[in-house]
Amino acid sequence: MRVLLVLVLVLGCSALARSYTADWTSLDSRPLPPWYDGAKFGIFVHWGVFSVPGFGSEWFWWHWRGQLDPKCMKFMADNYPPGFSYPEFAPQFRAPFFDPEHWADVFEASGAKYVVLTAKHHEGFTNWGSPFSWNWNSVDTGPHRDLVGDLGDAVRKRSLRYGLYHSLFEWFNPLYLSDKKNGFKTQEFVMQKMLPELYNMVVRYKPELIWSDGDWEAPDTYWNSTEFLAWLYNDSPVKDTIVTNDRWGAGCACKHGGYYNCADKYTPGQLPKHKWEKCTSVDLRSWGYRRNMKIVELMDLPNIIEVGDIAIASSPLHRPTTILSYDEGERLVLRSQDLVRTVAMGGNYLLNVGPTPDGTIPVLFEERLRGVGAWLTVNGEAIYGSNPWRVQRQNKTDTVWFTSKGSAVYAFITTKPTKNYIILYDPKTSVSTKVTLLGNPTLLHWSPIQVGGGLAIALPELPFVPGQAWTLRLDGVL
Repeated sequence: MRVLLVLVLVLGCSALARSYTADWTSLDSRPLPPWYDGAKFGIFVHWGVFSVPGFGSEWFWWHWRGQLDPKCMKFMADNYPPGFSYPEFAPQFRAPFFDPEHWADVFEASGAKYVVLTAKHHEGFTNWGSPFSWNWNSVDTGPHRDLVGDLGDAVRKRSLRYGLYHSLFEWFNPLYLSDKKNGFKTQEFVMQKMLPELYNMVVRYKPELIWSDGDWEAPDTYWNSTEFLAWLYNDSPVKDTIVTNDRWGAGCACKHGGYYNCADKYTPGQLPKHKWEKCTSVDLRSWGYRRNMKIVELMDLPNIIEVGDIAIASSPLHRPTTILSYDEGERLVLRSQDLVRTVAMGGNYLLNVGPTPDGTIPVLFEERLRGVGAWLTVNGEAIYGSNPWRVQRQNKTDTVWFTSKGSAVYAFITTKPTKNYIILYDPKTSVSTKVTLLGNPTLLHWSPIQVGGGLAIALPELPFVPGQAWTLRLDGVL
């Protein structure tokens, strides 16, 4: 009788379990696993054969051989013998100093809650021993080790979530080029290479996030995206925890999938109705490692954490970014609206670093990551697990941003006040209102400024903090 009861309960639960069909209406109805929204901050890692030339960006092969870019042509002519081919870079991708435990220590110290590694970029080289990428993977050549598996083991030891970036297309794969020539009416590349490899990656490494990319040249029907996602959500070993983005075919971005990327370095102008993520890079010109990067081309800590105007050089992104104005030809002025703004607007923040072909994280990148972690040690209460408040920023300025969690409201001060007080216009106070500065348990004095709401808060001497952004906690306000 007891066994029968168990069977009835199991069958009943199975009947109630949601099954998703291979169409966007069904797939888009899947709730996002809650771990992702609570995490808020992750680390992106672009690493591959492109790290060896380390010139221009991770798009070097395409710029050199696909676009015949003069700068790339000259770089190769000046530094490599005639006839040198891109695959000859692979044996130089040795990663002798790759220490996944150290990498994981740095990522943990950054305060990130998830890590996303490029398992395969557009060059087609896989950072694991893919059986569908013979001699063009990190086990058969170069490091001769399973980079995806080694980093995953180290990251998970520290209770961080592990995700994998995967490019659907490959620039110069003959099967893909043949399908492209046929107007994507054939699917030789998808059936023989892309899909089997993607299934292999999921079953073998059980990522909790798939950061899909390289989709924009063909529709989702060519990639068989909906069929794959239906399997991923219904039957895969990660069906209950997997998170996906929105890059599954031309026209899918900001419309279909899990959370939305919309575009590289996407920054919405108002609170989106759908969960989103901003991905950006410490190196403002590239996602992959560049041997010739300059310190002025890197995001400094205040611009990672808070909000400010910074001049950058144009970067070869395949997705549009928000450009405000041009400055001296190649240089652009881009609004850096990052961790604080992103979280206040309901997004997650994915910050990229590009390791060297030797397997090290450049020390300036490590310094930035540890600086973010030091700031989050004090202010993380207002970031992790938070929600957008009814007002995201004060008076449409970029100096005060808000989040909320439970009954608490948090106000981020991203510019040091010139006086010893600050006025917040939007909170509605009560007799039980209390205000503290995160990192300092002392109650701060405050007074109402008008009947309808708002308060003036007396500030202590604000301590130096990494990133120069301070957080007030307000209890008992509406």
